[in-house]
Amino acid sequence: MSEGLNRQLLRMGALLQLEQRVRSCSPVELPFVMVNETTTVIPYHQAVLWRALGRKGRVVAVSGLSALAEDGPYLTWLSALLRRVAAGPEGRRIGPVDRTAAGGDRALEAGWSEWMPHHAIWVPLAAGDGPPLGGLLLSRADPWGEAEAHLLDHLAGAFAQAWLLALTGRRRPPAGGWRKRAALAAFLCGLAGASLLPVRESVLAPAEVVPSEPILVRAPAEGVVDRIHVRPNEPVAAGQKLLSLDPRQIETRLKVAATARDIAQAEYVQTLQLAVADPEAKARLVVLEGKVQQGNAEVEYLRALLERVEVVAPAAGIAVFDDPNEWVGRPVALGERIMLVADPEAVELEIRLPVGEAMPLADGAEVALFLNVAPTRPVPARLVYASYRSAPSPDGTLAYRLRARFETGAGAAPERPRIGLKGTAKLFGERGPFLLWALRRPLAVVRQWLVL
Repeated sequence: MSEGLNRQLLRMGALLQLEQRVRSCSPVELPFVMVNETTTVIPYHQAVLWRALGRKGRVVAVSGLSALAEDGPYLTWLSALLRRVAAGPEGRRIGPVDRTAAGGDRALEAGWSEWMPHHAIWVPLAAGDGPPLGGLLLSRADPWGEAEAHLLDHLAGAFAQAWLLALTGRRRPPAGGWRKRAALAAFLCGLAGASLLPVRESVLAPAEVVPSEPILVRAPAEGVVDRIHVRPNEPVAAGQKLLSLDPRQIETRLKVAATARDIAQAEYVQTLQLAVADPEAKARLVVLEGKVQQGNAEVEYLRALLERVEVVAPAAGIAVFDDPNEWVGRPVALGERIMLVADPEAVELEIRLPVGEAMPLADGAEVALFLNVAPTRPVPARLVYASYRSAPSPDGTLAYRLRARFETGAGAAPERPRIGLKGTAKLFGERGPFLLWALRRPLAVVRQWLVL
């Protein structure tokens, strides 16, 4: 007697716990709980939740399955069977279901022995006097008793009420919900107000300190670099030797030209002596004289080149170039740039602004340079030039070339940055709403996709 009472008490406790569980479930969790946790109250092998949608309806959840393959043979057969059960007269009352529910459809009857246990019971889920929201089909190998049918009928009311509230979204708000809504409303109002606050548009771009008025040092002739006499960034004076080209090639050419000139000179003197008596020799004098003049010009040119193999600094400054070892022994063409001589005080900022980051910038726009060697001390500058067209940058991306001049006087940096230093430049534009600044990039992408 006490053992049976204990079983009844346990079942009632499980029933109350399940009712409380379904009333606190989210709309996504509720179907899963209905088909899987009802077994804590009444044992069964399989449970199917059917939702009525007009004349069709569909299977919402199946016990033991986390995902439904709606085009699979099992769900196809199950949907056809439940559509007949829900549309028939037994669809509005709780009761057993067997093969006769197939309505003479041989395919449905044949599928019963394959997909469904022998005994099943249909539990309609209706809130009040309204039409059923759907129903639960529970099946197992043992017959269903009358007491279990009453228990399922009681449980169906709780299921239907929770399901209706989940579908309509009219759940009772928890205690203190008005405070959360008020806080959310205040947060949204604050966010909307903050999005309208005016902020300065800005963009970041890679930058490098470059000389503003550099003097190019080019190769004076075609040849091979023999020696570099200065180090990178070394101060040089006007007239100081910077580099030397290998003179052997020019010296060889000079010897060949001098020999050819001497031969032409001797031939000219001999022909001049013969011209007194020989008219033909006199006629060749003009041609030979031209060869002599050509030889003299070539010798003078090569002598001038030989004097220029020693390249000197055209003005005082610092030598700006790469590793000297990369130049020694390297062949150069006439006019090829080897290094720069620049005034260390005459520097400016070169900025490569990517095309995707471009924004309107006025002349004299404010620029702040954050050097890699001193990122916490920004150097102020003003924009003085912006290229009209974009061009490939050293890293291969398209970018606009900008120049900025470092500020002088009050607010300027205590000392000018050294040539060659790199960092990140922050360019400031006009003021606008914070929301527009935050959505600038997304709007640019959307505009590219929506353009016709």
